[in-house]
Amino acid sequence: MTDKIHDILFSYWGFRNFRPLQEDIINAVLSGKDTLALLPTGGGKSICFQVPIMAQKGIGIVVSPLIALMADQVQNLKSREIPALALTSGLTYREIDIALDNCVHGQYKFLYLSPERLQSDIVQERIKRMKVNLLVVDEAHCISQWGYDFRPPYTKIAEIRELLPNIPVLALTATATPNVVHDIQEKLNFSEKHVLQKSFYRPNLYYNVNHTERKWSKAIEILRRINGSGLIYVRNRKHTVEIAQWLMQNGISADFYHAGMSSEDRKKKQEAWLKNKLRVIVCTNAFGMGIDKPDVRIVLHLELPESLEAYFQEAGRAGRDGETAYSVVLVGPPDLDELKRRHLESFPDLKFVKHAYQAINNHLQLAAGTGEGQNFPFDFKAFVDHYSLPILKTYEVLKILEKEGWLTLNEGFKSSSRVHILVDRTTLYDFQLRYPKLDILIKSLTRSYGGLETEYTLIQESLLASRLKTTESSVRQALHYLKEKGILDYIPNKSDSEITFNRPRQVTEKLAISNENLRDRFRDKKQRIEAVEDFVNDSKTCRSVKLLQYFGEKATQDCGHCDVCRTKKGAENADEKMDKAIASIKSLLKEQSPLSHSEIRSKLKINDTLCLEALRWLLDSNYIKAVSQDVYALNS
Repeated sequence: MTDKIHDILFSYWGFRNFRPLQEDIINAVLSGKDTLALLPTGGGKSICFQVPIMAQKGIGIVVSPLIALMADQVQNLKSREIPALALTSGLTYREIDIALDNCVHGQYKFLYLSPERLQSDIVQERIKRMKVNLLVVDEAHCISQWGYDFRPPYTKIAEIRELLPNIPVLALTATATPNVVHDIQEKLNFSEKHVLQKSFYRPNLYYNVNHTERKWSKAIEILRRINGSGLIYVRNRKHTVEIAQWLMQNGISADFYHAGMSSEDRKKKQEAWLKNKLRVIVCTNAFGMGIDKPDVRIVLHLELPESLEAYFQEAGRAGRDGETAYSVVLVGPPDLDELKRRHLESFPDLKFVKHAYQAINNHLQLAAGTGEGQNFPFDFKAFVDHYSLPILKTYEVLKILEKEGWLTLNEGFKSSSRVHILVDRTTLYDFQLRYPKLDILIKSLTRSYGGLETEYTLIQESLLASRLKTTESSVRQALHYLKEKGILDYIPNKSDSEITFNRPRQVTEKLAISNENLRDRFRDKKQRIEAVEDFVNDSKTCRSVKLLQYFGEKATQDCGHCDVCRTKKGAENADEKMDKAIASIKSLLKEQSPLSHSEIRSKLKINDTLCLEALRWLLDSNYIKAVSQDVYALNS
């Protein structure tokens, strides 16, 4: 089997050798062992299940909570001529029915499902008839009540194992504390405990936390000092646009990315960045999942992440090629208060959850007992405006309802259009003879896309229009006409956000979310934010050691490269000295004001050049004012 898995790795992925731990994980599941694999971001998780599925007869079932990640992996497999399918929430019942039949008949090697979709009767009935060789649970931390992205539907995956006797399960995650590691194995009914873990230590990734009042200008300085591709993470869509524009104004090639953009725009920007036509992407956490760019040299956080798990994943996108890379968190004075406001002060109580749930049902005009499995266009901003609901608190309700399994929110949803030919070849040929004006479109469609007769296939009307030298509107009209004639089924793309109801709408008073669950969620969120606060404020513990401790791993020595280690060595750089000088001058002028330049320099015991530079920055930023020549006071 060793030769076989190496041949598969080279034939389909072009690699001669596996990364550390990959081969051990693959051999474990091929021997039938239930396995939990912990690999840090960039460790090559997908290879660990894709190779053993390819090495055996039958189909592999992959459970994943991320629609975008499923779509990316399916596209990646198809590009390697490996038949794969994802049952996402945007599919019709007929599409699902046909797709599952094809899985039963052996036309696919991979079936990707959300945990919610896995619970549906139609899926479970077909799984019984499939020749499944491996059950994969990706992002397995979601199964644990202590996981940072807990989703109750994940806890029901173990029930599916009863349909698949003697089939091993492979659970994978990039981030897991010791409690989560134990919980995953218990919830998935492992026959015996079996964990394979690669150290979370990244010797080539230098972690840095910089407390500064000039975050934007500091970001420019860092990007000018560190060459190469970069990512800047923020938590607000508006900020992605503003910061990207500001970087461009300062001569740095940059663009923005967030979930509210169309899939076409997101793909263009992603491709430009991957091909180094664009240096920096300013993004929300919507960017990065499933994207493997090895040469990222810098990941900047201009706003604090909501957990160390999220930070570790985002920072870990730097330096996957093993070369030196940097993660820098820029922390301003109000940032921790803002983080707590967004995630703690806006956390809803049970009364508000039920109020917002009722408003959603009113908005969608859903009666009790209806809606299960249905998709509804959902404009979040219009919704909160119409019902006068607070934005942050209402968004938190949607995430709570999603994590409890009631609904799925597909933000900025936009899928490609889909086509499935419904008639046999003889009937289709006869139709082409009788309708010569549509013949050229049908020929172009069948030549451009394979498999239209057996499954729903993604198409691009713009591509067909270009090949036919006509307009996209004309192509859409013709496809609608072919649908009316019963020749094919045509499902046009959608551009709005959507809500999918995973369960029937409940009478609001009976909505099954307990106060105890909400209190547990709030406590868990509070502990995660406190861990972020501790991480950025700890000036004595090596950053790598701090992260490893959080994930239950013992570090034997400091990294020697982070900001804390450099300070211990007395290697404080010019940026750090400047930031300290600015903070010290502001603090001094709060206590005594006004003061002259020479008085400030004398009291703080800093050199003249540094003092002048700090005063100049404070004046330019409007923090202080010159009350007379060379005398300064705080601005009121």
